[in-house]
Amino acid sequence: MAKSRSKPERSREAAREAVAHAKAAPAARDPFTGGLRRREVLPLLVLHFIGQGPTYGNQLMERIAEVTEGVLSVNPNTMYPLLRQLESRGLIEGKWEHPERRTRRNYEITEAGGEEYARLVEEVRPFLDAVRQSIDEIVNEVYGK
Repeated sequence: MAKSRSKPERSREAAREAVAHAKAAPAARDPFTGGLRRREVLPLLVLHFIGQGPTYGNQLMERIAEVTEGVLSVNPNTMYPLLRQLESRGLIEGKWEHPERRTRRNYEITEAGGEEYARLVEEVRPFLDAVRQSIDEIVNEVYGK
């Protein structure tokens, strides 16, 4: 007959399983920022910053890290494919600072990009509000009001 396990033993086992699952499924390690990426928050931020004036990829990565206080960090392997995709969709236009040397590529928002930005502002807001509410609930639960 199998011996019944205590609550602490069951908790330790559940924690080990959760850690093993997180290692096997990278998205599970990043529940908050994974959701931010899936919900078009990154394109929203990129179009937002480009709409404020011409900017380039590294500058966008820095501004996103700054405004999200590092919660949403973006690396070049994410940023540059996104910029190429937005450009191919006609939402932004890129121009080389020195075309003969292909140094820095500055991006500007197009009219279609402005329209997409307005759509994303409306579409993403409910998700961001839900994330903020969830974080507030966690903070209130753990630290009190």
